[in-house]
Amino acid sequence: MSVHDFLGRFEPLVTRYRSEIAGPREHLALLRWQIGERHALAERDTFPGHVTTSAFVLSPDHARILLIDHVVIGRWLQPGGHYEPAPRFHESAAREAVEETGVAGLSLHPWHRSGDLPFAIDSHEVPGKPSRGEPAHIHHDLQYLFLADPALPLVAQEEEVHAAAWKPVAELAEIAPVAFARLQGLAETA
Repeated sequence: MSVHDFLGRFEPLVTRYRSEIAGPREHLALLRWQIGERHALAERDTFPGHVTTSAFVLSPDHARILLIDHVVIGRWLQPGGHYEPAPRFHESAAREAVEETGVAGLSLHPWHRSGDLPFAIDSHEVPGKPSRGEPAHIHHDLQYLFLADPALPLVAQEEEVHAAAWKPVAELAEIAPVAFARLQGLAETA
């Protein structure tokens, strides 16, 4: 996919997210600057940052969330990874969740109303990989909500994760505070 084609899909998504979803402190300044500079955000070798996608996979009652023990980062996180081309951005996030955890029966959460607007966009710093000549950089993470049955078996992808497990949704507060607060608001309106 060309930079022009990617940005043609991505820029309106970010603009819409900022006008409809983002909180008052979610400026996404670096991401917007990179869009304005026409950076190849879909490429993992684009610095200072590039796009990733991740999945907040909830149990149907929203009490539990599927997390992975990430090999490189060494902590529990939501499944996700570098953006891989897909017709819709949430499909990249779903693919990562299935690859890393083996979760079955994954479905896009009704919050999305079958659309592709992210639940949250989180730009955060990640360590580089000196073995690849990769400096510390930014992941502009498009985060989507999904539902799945926690009774179904999981199979962790051992190259990238030590384990996959269902945890209390409150554990998301430390991992992704903006998304956790937004989830709390979602629960209050349900």
